[in-house]
Amino acid sequence: MNRLENATSPYLLQHKDNPVDWQEWGEEAFARARELNRPILLSVGYAACHWCHVMAHESFEDVDTAAQVNADFVPVKVDREERPDVDAVYMQATQAMTGQGGWPMTVFLTPQGKPFYAGTYFPPIPHHGLPSFRQVLDAVATAWRERPGEVLGSAEQIVEQLAQRQVVADAATLTAADLTAARDELARGFDPINAGFGSAPKFPPSMVLEALLRLGDEDSTTMAEQALTAMARGGIYDQLGGGFARYSVDAQWVVPHFEKMLYDNALLLGVYAHWWRLSDSPLAARVVHETVDWLVREMRTDQGGFAASLDADSLDAAGKLKEGAFYAWDRAQLVAELGEEDGGWAAECFTVTDDGTFEHGLSTLQLLHEVDPQRLQAVRQRLFTARERRSRPGRDDKVVAAWNGWLVESLVQAAMLFDRSDWLAAAVGAAELLWQTHWVDGRLRRTSRDGRVGDAPGILEDYAAVAQAFARVGMATLDPAWVGRASELLSVVEEQFADGSGGYFDTAADAEALYARPKDPTDNATPSGLSSVVHAFELMAQLGGDDRRAALAEAAAATNAALVRSAPRFAGWLFADAVSRTLAPPVQVAIVGAPDDPATAELRRAAYLHAPAGSVIVAGLPDSAGFPLLANRTTVSDQPTAYVCRHFICRLPVTDLDALVAQLERGQPAR
Repeated sequence: MNRLENATSPYLLQHKDNPVDWQEWGEEAFARARELNRPILLSVGYAACHWCHVMAHESFEDVDTAAQVNADFVPVKVDREERPDVDAVYMQATQAMTGQGGWPMTVFLTPQGKPFYAGTYFPPIPHHGLPSFRQVLDAVATAWRERPGEVLGSAEQIVEQLAQRQVVADAATLTAADLTAARDELARGFDPINAGFGSAPKFPPSMVLEALLRLGDEDSTTMAEQALTAMARGGIYDQLGGGFARYSVDAQWVVPHFEKMLYDNALLLGVYAHWWRLSDSPLAARVVHETVDWLVREMRTDQGGFAASLDADSLDAAGKLKEGAFYAWDRAQLVAELGEEDGGWAAECFTVTDDGTFEHGLSTLQLLHEVDPQRLQAVRQRLFTARERRSRPGRDDKVVAAWNGWLVESLVQAAMLFDRSDWLAAAVGAAELLWQTHWVDGRLRRTSRDGRVGDAPGILEDYAAVAQAFARVGMATLDPAWVGRASELLSVVEEQFADGSGGYFDTAADAEALYARPKDPTDNATPSGLSSVVHAFELMAQLGGDDRRAALAEAAAATNAALVRSAPRFAGWLFADAVSRTLAPPVQVAIVGAPDDPATAELRRAAYLHAPAGSVIVAGLPDSAGFPLLANRTTVSDQPTAYVCRHFICRLPVTDLDALVAQLERGQPAR
């Protein structure tokens, strides 16, 4: 056993029995490297990463390879989900040195932490132009022993070149014309046949789809609906159990990379709920319900949070670890479970072909057309029950603050739209875990596991996502403590993350100093820290009438307005904010009335259904403590009453549902 036995990360614990003498990232490892005058071998991955497992089995579990590593290097293992700051700065170096990135990421560092050689997966024997891992180890160790000055000089040069790439963008405000141009740029990259953007591999473009739904014009809505439909009907969506896989390896959304990530499902849940709100689509409603059911059934931890991921791999019928083994089927398997008639119908219904749409004659399940819903439900239930007998994929059960924050917000929105108090209770339970466990001595920690908080500090996305989630919980429950907690989180952002020019670093000022301080405004699989904090500041400004935080949101958004214009696919969250800021401003809706009065509930639900995206909706008794929006609001004729406001300036109060809907829809873009 190496030095990972006390880690809180399931990914690190997967490696605790490796013969490689792994250490966790920290000063102890760097001190050892300096003492022994050895380079650091940094290996970065995550628990659900297929190729991380492959390299582990091939190299890190091999005694001879481990002996070579231990003799010449100080090996350090990092979970990218636990330390995204470490991952970010060394991924930047890896991409600069190799032209590509990915996981596992393999980087060689000086004892001072500066990178000088990098790659991703290395095979155990030379393959497809890649050297073997042992060849790489030998070459790096030889260079370090025989040409140390050259290696150190290379590291210095790499760090200097990376520093020069940090360009401060000119602040600007986006106009309606800019947003139209951004939409047109997205349309040029849209796949008109298969939907989505670009070619294979295809990732769920959650933030971009949210921006397009907010735009609401015909072209934007068509792109969004086509992509949402294709994903929901394709193999990337689990047609039996709900939830989305990480991405599709093909352009048609047929074969996923089977790992399921919490962040994808958190963000997509919000987008599908928004789509249903706008369209009343039965497909959208089905995805929302099935995804929440999967999250609560399979991802909720005993402490009330939600686990990070499910693995892509599981044991097949022969006991071998295979990607997708839990999810793929052939016709014979369907017939064995359902009988000849229903099995044949299921094969046609789910596009299970004789040759297979996946590999080894197996198919992913797709649902490309509407079929008899009652028969489908019966068949799906029988197949789901049968699948439960298969070996399950592994679960990374650590709780990541930002990912849970995004999920809590989406759960709250879905709960209010679909009138599901149990969903709201699940959201509140996750929020409680984040506050009670992750908030330590006035600062946020990034991860926990089994109720034990990790040492990794929260980064910008954690503070922003959790603050926004807490604000949404406060509105839905009328508990002002949550709003106060959100404000505390954002106060830390202002004090520790601001760059002095309107933007924000991804790490706190007092965080561990890496060779560079990460600051990436681009959205990738998740919103950037910058775009997340823009949304959080804006929501809190709307909730409390806080002009100062509104100005902070506007200034932060302006620092990367150029990114929305030039690369909207990588600025979807800022794009969505810009639409709300420019074309469809959010409103504040105050509903005063007894919380247990059905008429109060009807007005509140109508507000959630019809208010522009990003709006604030608060329902409770007049002058409820902690909610300025309810101050000095009175009922009309002793009936529950709604006030629709902008900047706390309100229209005439209404008690009628139709009148409320008319006020909410006035001024929104035509659909």
